[in-house]
Amino acid sequence: MMRKNIGVLSFGCCRNLVDTETILSLLRDKGYRIVELNRAKIAIVNTCAFIKKAVEESTEAIKELISLKKEGKIDKIIVYGCLVERYKDRLLLSLEGIDAMVGRISLNHSLRKYFITPKHFAYLKISEGCNNFCSFCVIPHIKGRYQSRPVESIIEEAKLLDKRGVKEINLIGQDITLYGKDISPHLDLVTLLKEILRNTCNISWIRLLYLYPHRITDELLQLINNEPRICKYMDLPLQHINDRILKLMNRETGSADIFNLIKRIREKVSSVFIRTTLMVGFPTETDEEFEELVDFVKRVKFERLGVFIYSKESQTPAAKMRYQIPYLVKQKRFNRLMQVQQEISAQINSKFMGKILEVLIEERHDEYCYLGRTMYDAPEVDGTVWVKSNFPLEIGSFAKVRIIDTLEYDLVGEYIG
Repeated sequence: MMRKNIGVLSFGCCRNLVDTETILSLLRDKGYRIVELNRAKIAIVNTCAFIKKAVEESTEAIKELISLKKEGKIDKIIVYGCLVERYKDRLLLSLEGIDAMVGRISLNHSLRKYFITPKHFAYLKISEGCNNFCSFCVIPHIKGRYQSRPVESIIEEAKLLDKRGVKEINLIGQDITLYGKDISPHLDLVTLLKEILRNTCNISWIRLLYLYPHRITDELLQLINNEPRICKYMDLPLQHINDRILKLMNRETGSADIFNLIKRIREKVSSVFIRTTLMVGFPTETDEEFEELVDFVKRVKFERLGVFIYSKESQTPAAKMRYQIPYLVKQKRFNRLMQVQQEISAQINSKFMGKILEVLIEERHDEYCYLGRTMYDAPEVDGTVWVKSNFPLEIGSFAKVRIIDTLEYDLVGEYIG
């Protein structure tokens, strides 16, 4: 029997992208042809349902596919992922034309052989689910309790990526600092990192994404500081600094804990860049509490910062709180905090002026210009280095670049070797 062409749409985070790559690998192994969506007879949508905007984006994509099916351009629609886990019954009632719905797949991503990311970097998922139950977040309801992926499976995939010539792997999970504790009290992130380092040689950058603040140990900080292949880049989702708001968020750290952690990181990891995400407009957040958050950002001067506007999500305790902040107030707070961070980012980037950095070349912009990233920039969320070169540069290679100009978020440099 001749297998039909399959096309895929993938929404949401990099964890979703890894799931999509796994699905494509399994289908290709079964003989299906993976094609662009406009050539497909079967369409798969990997959905996101983290916040309202993501739900709307995924739903609109499904509606467009249903229209194409009615026109006879595709035969079947399969909806996968977070939207199914969260709203399966609603989808069945409101969207006619879906042929199948699938929630979660296993964590055995060692079967992944089809990659959407460029050849020089990849995401490596080491866990699924979350045990933190922050009051604003639906992840535990969608993904379930925390589940660590077996070490053997992770190492098998790391070896595959290393053999493929990948230069950078980004370890991902909702909370990678909890890794291993559901398997054995003697297994943790440090143990896993040492195994990855021991079993790979081509991978030059190992980036740690989503380190939950209260589980960061001195042993982990020591390894990050001493191991040149681990990026001096720590992504800590802190959310807020006011103690009352942190308690309402059901966070396990208070303001004193956060200040102490940042001090400890900067003392123990040389030249570290700290990235965090903060939330504005959480229910009952006062003007004074928001100003406390602004002062916190000015005081700490995060090298990398993302800001989210609170989204009222059903199934979360925060959605039931009585005083929800008006949208215009939330937007105003968002704009203010981003403006403060833009100035801080420009100051931090200015310190790179004249310095020589190692840059991973990712894309050719034109005949004499390439785009790349430093160790201090994660894919898709951080800044870019614009590299001027009179010589052709290989995509996925490392280059020595002298910085000749700095912008708020990006750097400009010239290739020197």
